[in-house]
Amino acid sequence: MQAHRQSRREDRLRGTDGDRAVGFNSVRSVGPALGGIIVAAFGPLVTFALTTLGFVAPITALWRNKWKVQSSSLPREALMTAIYDGLRFTAISSEIKSTIVRGTLFGFASTSTLALLLLIARDILKGGPVGYGIMMGGFGAGALVAGLMNPRLRQTLTQERLVVLACLACALCEISLALTSSLAIATVCLALGGAGWVTAWSGLGVNVQLASPRWIVGRTISIYSAFTYGGIAGGSWFWGAIVQNYSLSSTMAWSAVATLGVAALGFKLPISNRSESELEPAGAFCAPAIALDLKPRSGPILITTEYTVLEEDLDQFLQIMQKRRYAQSRVGARQWTLTRDVQQPSRWVESFRTPTWTDYHRLHHRLTEADRELGNALLKLTATTNPPRTNILVERPAGGAQVVFSDGLSIAQMRCG
Repeated sequence: MQAHRQSRREDRLRGTDGDRAVGFNSVRSVGPALGGIIVAAFGPLVTFALTTLGFVAPITALWRNKWKVQSSSLPREALMTAIYDGLRFTAISSEIKSTIVRGTLFGFASTSTLALLLLIARDILKGGPVGYGIMMGGFGAGALVAGLMNPRLRQTLTQERLVVLACLACALCEISLALTSSLAIATVCLALGGAGWVTAWSGLGVNVQLASPRWIVGRTISIYSAFTYGGIAGGSWFWGAIVQNYSLSSTMAWSAVATLGVAALGFKLPISNRSESELEPAGAFCAPAIALDLKPRSGPILITTEYTVLEEDLDQFLQIMQKRRYAQSRVGARQWTLTRDVQQPSRWVESFRTPTWTDYHRLHHRLTEADRELGNALLKLTATTNPPRTNILVERPAGGAQVVFSDGLSIAQMRCG
């Protein structure tokens, strides 16, 4: 049942992102032509007035929408803390980093088609506004068809394969525009490029969402968008600067080579085809009973967990702890360490810190089902006669009136029900 819900969520995300890409590219193709007609018929004042009125509909829709926000017992995060956590999660997640790098480079390399299309229409094809509009229409038509076919393609091809095919399509479009002087051929090639453009962006965006738990997805999407749009902007400037010193055909050929390089980068930074339910929330967290009157901002908090590990289980234990380090660090654990007692080699201590008592609670609310399964695996692995034991301590400066608090708790005691 859980896997079925996750599969439905993936389908909704991919469908929604594909629809957004289709709508965006369709409007981008039709909009300039429609705007030109209005300018020619009524002048720029009426055009800008209609553009302003066009924002009324989406603003009204946003205003009237009844947003369903999941309530939380924790206080709202400070702005800088939220930004830091988003950057930290992104830096830790190799899956999201790979997607950002591929997306940024893809935008940088493939944006030459749109950035230089006006020059191609004028200098290579010797056309005018009508020819440019036809070419933009071809790009939009390809994007529309690819968006409609995306759900079927994702059922038969992996995400990495789709990104590679999208890069090949865009590279073929770029090299064709560099060589052809036919408007018809250029329009067909642009349709292929538009299909690759939509396929790549819809897949990369969905991959970031599927790799992000609910609590961080807005921040990871923002970081991804900042980098990818930065790549598009930087690529537009770069290819424009290149074409000032070299021929337009050479510039398009070099951009095709760069786009092929993004496809080849898949050997080093592949895009995963996530399909399992790994990031579903773990559920309610029951805070342990404490003997001190800790305030929300009390801290730093030190958490240590002691394990007794038999020698024959050591390799499996270290593999689990490697995954646990990643799981704990991405939800807010800082200075995570694993140490071994030199006098009692079977005794291992896991420790990490959170800045405040609230951050300790926030960490546990962010854990996923897969993260909790690691704790269950440790319970089964470690010696039953001496189960893992967690201590929660609050740091205090030496010489103060307050003392260090330690409350021994087993993992089982820290979980609900």
